[in-house]
Amino acid sequence: MGIGGLLGKKVGMTHLFIGEQMVPVTVLEVGPCVVTQVRNGATDGYEAVQIGFGAAKSLTKPALGHLKAAGSERVKHLKEFPATQVSELRVGQKLLVSEFAEGQYVDVTGVSKGRGFQGGVKRYNFRGGPKTHGQSDRHRAPGSIGSTTFMGRVIKGKRMAGHTGMDQTTSRNLRVVKVDAERNLLFVGGGVAGANGGLVSVRHAKRAPKASAAAKE
Repeated sequence: MGIGGLLGKKVGMTHLFIGEQMVPVTVLEVGPCVVTQVRNGATDGYEAVQIGFGAAKSLTKPALGHLKAAGSERVKHLKEFPATQVSELRVGQKLLVSEFAEGQYVDVTGVSKGRGFQGGVKRYNFRGGPKTHGQSDRHRAPGSIGSTTFMGRVIKGKRMAGHTGMDQTTSRNLRVVKVDAERNLLFVGGGVAGANGGLVSVRHAKRAPKASAAAKE
């Protein structure tokens, strides 16, 4: 039974000592997740499993009907992951952090922190205008944006001020430093996008890191 990943939430950052080396880690609370739907090749054309995570205070009627038909409890988040040997899975089954092992690599997806509306200097690290030669109020202005086009047209995709953050971000090839099965905690090396308490998706790494990169850890 191989499941592509699990859902969890980001707890925060800390550090662990491995021998004499201090390793910065992100603590993730992964699971317990519950199986809400199993897809197989005969009826759906592919094999996958839908899992739920977190307790829901209120749900829409379609969501309630879906979970009731599956005989599952009320969960807040649903996500589908690819799976193999789905015949061994059943609706209502609990999936725990023990799906992962120390030393393996995972890809963690979260939503980055929202920064609101930001100017070009903070959003794209623009340097701003000169502070001399009459430029008394142009220190953080974007400058010319027409790109010398006919009629001063602004090309689509021009980097300008706008909403910053709240983007889906994946941190790839994070090494699992420690697994705490009793508390459903996963300690992964490095940082993970998002605020503490935010939803994260933890998947088995698609591509293992190069030997040279793994040796540096």
